[in-house]
Amino acid sequence: MPFVNIKITKEQKPATPEQKQQLIEGATKLLQDVLGKNPQTTVVVIDEVETDNWGIGAKSVSEIRKKDTL
Repeated sequence: MPFVNIKITKEQKPATPEQKQQLIEGATKLLQDVLGKNPQTTVVVIDEVETDNWGIGAKSVSEIRKKDTL
């Protein structure tokens, strides 16, 4: 049973239910097409992470974005 965990940052304009459905369908189809996995047993979880809790290059995404808007 494949398990896919998609992590995205939680934005001011969050991902819509339709966008999340597209991610779930796309990840499921990719596993089916590439590895021949059964879509009925493929699990996809989407985690939305606050930008304060997501770090890149020793800085939080919130911090990086503040500097980008200055």
